[in-house]
Amino acid sequence: MELSDVDALAAAEEYLAVVATTRADGSAQASVVNAGVHPHPVSGEPAVAFVTYGRAKLANLRRRPRTTLVFRSGWRWAAVEGTVELCGPDDDLPGADPSRLPELLRSVFRAAGGAHDDWEEYDRVMREQRRTAVFVRPDRIYSNPA
Repeated sequence: MELSDVDALAAAEEYLAVVATTRADGSAQASVVNAGVHPHPVSGEPAVAFVTYGRAKLANLRRRPRTTLVFRSGWRWAAVEGTVELCGPDDDLPGADPSRLPELLRSVFRAAGGAHDDWEEYDRVMREQRRTAVFVRPDRIYSNPA
């Protein structure tokens, strides 16, 4: 399975994915996010990306920068495991231009199926909530048999 297959599966269910991070005690913390395939902002390589402000998710990802996302449509599912890189107001990504963060957050949001009627309002909310873009460089992609 390739990232293009994951993206097609994600599109079938409005780009919803379960994301699992690891707590300090080793247990999993899971939540649902909108995520899609997006070029890494520095390397340009395809990655799975989403925007978050979740305190638990971000704290876990900052301490243990690995995650698994699972997308599903009907009985079909795909998992993407990988290393995480963060780009946000509290998370500098080496090589990324901080002044382009609003544009990057919009781009990741659109890649995850999002649309907005007022991008200035979107940018304001992202800034106030200190939203961060999460990029997952896939180490492993797997799914159930077709």
